[in-house]
Amino acid sequence: MLSTLVYPIFSLIVWSLFGIFLGVLILRLIFNFTDPNPFGKIGRFGFKVRKFTEQWVYPAARFLAMYRINTKYAPLITIAIGFVITYFFTQIIGNTFFVIDGLTSGVMMGNPKVIIGFIIYGLLSVLVLFIFLRFISAWFVFKQKTFFAFVCRVTDPILLPVQRLIPPIGMFDISAMLVLLLIGFLQSIVLNVFVRN
Repeated sequence: MLSTLVYPIFSLIVWSLFGIFLGVLILRLIFNFTDPNPFGKIGRFGFKVRKFTEQWVYPAARFLAMYRINTKYAPLITIAIGFVITYFFTQIIGNTFFVIDGLTSGVMMGNPKVIIGFIIYGLLSVLVLFIFLRFISAWFVFKQKTFFAFVCRVTDPILLPVQRLIPPIGMFDISAMLVLLLIGFLQSIVLNVFVRN
């Protein structure tokens, strides 16, 4: 029910917001390279766009500066990160709706095997959410006593062994992507064993 009725509307809203985000960052990129007169109308507008987007672009600019790459390209990295975040966010919400729908149908059918399957699937989805939040937290500074610190403590036992094999490249943690692929594989096994049979 939620997956078929609510999710398409939710997805449309989220991707529309990403479209606005994309438009503003493309404007920032244009102003980075054109550098208009700061005293004209366009220059003042460009300054407002830069000021508005600075919190999102600064981590990417800092990353580029580490490798001595022109920081004017930072909006492109921010757009790529924004796309990945938007995609994973919509997938996580879609998964949540899928679990709620599955648990509801399992309870209505009185099938404990389906209920157990969706509970395991849901727990794996929570783990995916935590890894996603950890990925986002890498772009921000946070204190030790925050929810993000709790997320790190929960995901460390899974991510740290993989990070020893494949260390992060700057701020990009490829090991997290491998763990997400493994969890996705486990979720498909859970669905095949508990739900589809």
